[in-house]
Amino acid sequence: MPYPSGHRTEVKRKIVESARKLFNRHGFDGVSLHQVMAGAGLTHGGFYSYFQSKSDLYAEVLGCFFTDPHWKNCWEGVEVDLTSPSAGEQVIRAYLSDQHLENVANSCPMVALPSDVARSGPRAKRAFQTVFQAMVDVLDRSLPKAQRSLRPSTAQAIASLCVGGMVVARAIADRAQADSLRESCMSIALNLGGWQHQGKRKNGKSKSNGTGTPTVSNRRSKALSASSTA
Repeated sequence: MPYPSGHRTEVKRKIVESARKLFNRHGFDGVSLHQVMAGAGLTHGGFYSYFQSKSDLYAEVLGCFFTDPHWKNCWEGVEVDLTSPSAGEQVIRAYLSDQHLENVANSCPMVALPSDVARSGPRAKRAFQTVFQAMVDVLDRSLPKAQRSLRPSTAQAIASLCVGGMVVARAIADRAQADSLRESCMSIALNLGGWQHQGKRKNGKSKSNGTGTPTVSNRRSKALSASSTA
């Protein structure tokens, strides 16, 4: 009996989701293909119907959040509408939030896997670069008019503060120091972008949507369209 329409797409999504969580927790070298496939509820032998190698899978895992319209945010209480004029400010607050710090399995891969990428081949590095550039583009489009003469260096610096700040915060044992670091990065990033640092709660939990809850919607496909036409 033939598989229903969309079967391959759904199976591939399960493999990527399993790999993302496992790579985030244990690193690229610490995870076997058997573990990845088991996490997806599949047998090991089916892997090569979807990917040529573990490295190919790795490159696919890197492409999420800013580049994958089907990636579902799992940071409870944190939402970002990438189609909003204030998307840049929302990204900063979400990226440096408590929820992102604590949810290791569902981290943005730029935070969880940079050392692995640095040791990997050109394909993984290009995938990392694509995700980073997508983040820069979102920030760049959101910069107030007064800041636009400084583009793209401002957006690149803000993205680096967000990614680097979270990488270092994750590596610090003292939670108070990690929180202080994220607060500092958030404050500097918001100032660089010309956004007022208001409505912020402790440890990066903000009222950036005016409702008391940071907002991350799944309207990423529209954002990607906007990116391609910007």
